[in-house]
Amino acid sequence: MKKGILICLSLLLTSILSLVNAQEQDILHVEKNRNESLSVLNPKDTLSITHTKAQIALGKDSIIINTKKDFNPQPKRALIYSAIFPGLGQAYNRKYWKLPIVYGGFFGVVYGISWNGRYYKDYSKAYKELVLDTGDSWTRFTPYSYYEIMHDEAKKKQLESRLKRQKDTFRQNRDLAIIVGVGLYALCMIDAYVDAQLYHFDISPDLSMNLMPVISGPSAFSKYSIGLQCNITF
Repeated sequence: MKKGILICLSLLLTSILSLVNAQEQDILHVEKNRNESLSVLNPKDTLSITHTKAQIALGKDSIIINTKKDFNPQPKRALIYSAIFPGLGQAYNRKYWKLPIVYGGFFGVVYGISWNGRYYKDYSKAYKELVLDTGDSWTRFTPYSYYEIMHDEAKKKQLESRLKRQKDTFRQNRDLAIIVGVGLYALCMIDAYVDAQLYHFDISPDLSMNLMPVISGPSAFSKYSIGLQCNITF
């Protein structure tokens, strides 16, 4: 009986020792595999290459940031350029789309001054020659002949009045075109200055308008009134 018990205890102890040994072997095997995986994943060369790529990427970003400069126009310089030559201030502010508008406006002004000035000179010369009887350029402004006008006082007075009225009209139009040209010149200067001042001004596109019905309280004329309320968000 005792001998059987000893044999059972020896077998149990042997099985326990074999299990412990097997567990130790498994632990060593797992640690070995983990060390090998860490050595593969984190070699020195791989770390250096990854670090080098990061440096290159940062270097590219830093080069782009350092070399790219925001354009910042000077308002006084834009004003001076526009005063020297119309449209030059808009070109300095890089608003090239305004140049056709500027030069189109000045072309119209110059054409209006020259056209009205030419007719003013013609009518003024004809009026003076008719009144002073120093020429006959006025004959192209009337269907009557020189003899009929000079021997008919009523026709002569009528022609004098018409020539004077036309002369004054073309002179006023010429002067008005000159005033418009001066105003356009000043407007170009103001536009260049203000545009340079507000070049970096942040204008939010979040603008909205809402209409909603409103019921107001009683008044002296009615109990309740219904209307529309306008809300503008900017």
